[in-house]
Amino acid sequence: MESSSSICHVVAVPYPGRGHVNPMMNLCKLLCSKIPNILITFVVTEEWLGFIFFDKKPFNVRFRTIPNVIPSELVRANDFPAFFAAVFTKMEAPFEDILDRLEVELPVTAIIADTYVPWTLLVGQRRNIPVASLWTMSASVLSFFTILTSSSKTTISLLIYQFDLYSSSFLCILEKGNELVDYIPGLTPIPQYLLFTSVYELESHVIDALNERLPFPVYAIGPSVPYLDLKDHSSTTTNCHDYLQWLDLQPKGSVLYVSMGSFLPVSAAKMDEIVAGVQDSGVRYLWVSRGDSSLFKDGCGDGGLLIPCCDQLRVLCHSSVGGFWTHCGWNSTLEAAYAGVPTLAFPLFMDQPPNSKQMVEDWKIGWRVKKNKVGEGEDLVRREEIAELVRKFMNYENNEQREMRKGAAILGETCRRAIAKRGSSDINIDAFIKDISERHTR
Repeated sequence: MESSSSICHVVAVPYPGRGHVNPMMNLCKLLCSKIPNILITFVVTEEWLGFIFFDKKPFNVRFRTIPNVIPSELVRANDFPAFFAAVFTKMEAPFEDILDRLEVELPVTAIIADTYVPWTLLVGQRRNIPVASLWTMSASVLSFFTILTSSSKTTISLLIYQFDLYSSSFLCILEKGNELVDYIPGLTPIPQYLLFTSVYELESHVIDALNERLPFPVYAIGPSVPYLDLKDHSSTTTNCHDYLQWLDLQPKGSVLYVSMGSFLPVSAAKMDEIVAGVQDSGVRYLWVSRGDSSLFKDGCGDGGLLIPCCDQLRVLCHSSVGGFWTHCGWNSTLEAAYAGVPTLAFPLFMDQPPNSKQMVEDWKIGWRVKKNKVGEGEDLVRREEIAELVRKFMNYENNEQREMRKGAAILGETCRRAIAKRGSSDINIDAFIKDISERHTR
């Protein structure tokens, strides 16, 4: 048994949403692979424990739960502002109760908290525990929301960002990292960090600009996707293994993988056109449908497979997958980049349009799904347009598509270099670990 003073005890607190829980767990797995004497307490709501309890995780990651912030968290997509407000107001007190119990058994070295649970900063301040804020969108999106301010006191420096959401807004404060922060009377100054799930090379200009402006350590440690699990085929946590066998039987690069994400619904009218368009294209497809499958009235035929869930990164890295129809969530965007797969961008909400812009205009690995005619209501793309677009997108003989595939492959290599030994992400995560470890042993 190691003494408690030699154990690095990290408490991880994700925002209760799939796009936040997954990258937090991926970061925790990475920390466990690098620090033999680490213990991570992963704090989730009771409902989220039910979602992820049986997922494979390192032996030194354990769960603790707090009550659900609203009676059923599954309604968050239907009343997002209310859910958001509940996260801001109902999680802090039970989280502090957990910390009270944890610190009796083993002192906490650091808290890694999703930026969407900003009250953790004040909790760390009150308890003199360093807090790292994990930003699960792109660095570019954060730069849109930031306003750097300072007061007459040289020891005060705040990063404030605010954005409106269904007529409500939130304000988050990340405090200064390396110098004394004493703007709240009576509270002990603590270090702060900002972690990006992104890769430095994918957003170097934005990350450099933020590093110059921000007065606390900034680390790009991505892509925070489950690449560590790819070597372990037993890590697939679903019972839907037949899709991998189906993919094995398809020609190289012939399958379009379709996923609209796990959070926001697509209107029935849009889905009807998308399903018909993809089917009419004649292209092979693997479709993740977490909702109503009745739109596939006549089944999928010989060229398609409909499934309720899958190991997305493993699918994208499969040799038979040649394209990805995506809602452009940031985790899916990073997985597409890592896998080196071209994308058909179909953004729905919030950070997804700028993510679409990055893939299409900056990285040049995708095309937009957009309507070409006006006056048709709710931005509807007709099935004929979709069928034509999908056929062209999956055509290896198309020169534009060929160049896009080359660019996507290069992007995948960039991600792999970043996580390799002495790559940018490897260096950054080591620097973060070194800093919190040194503070722990002082």
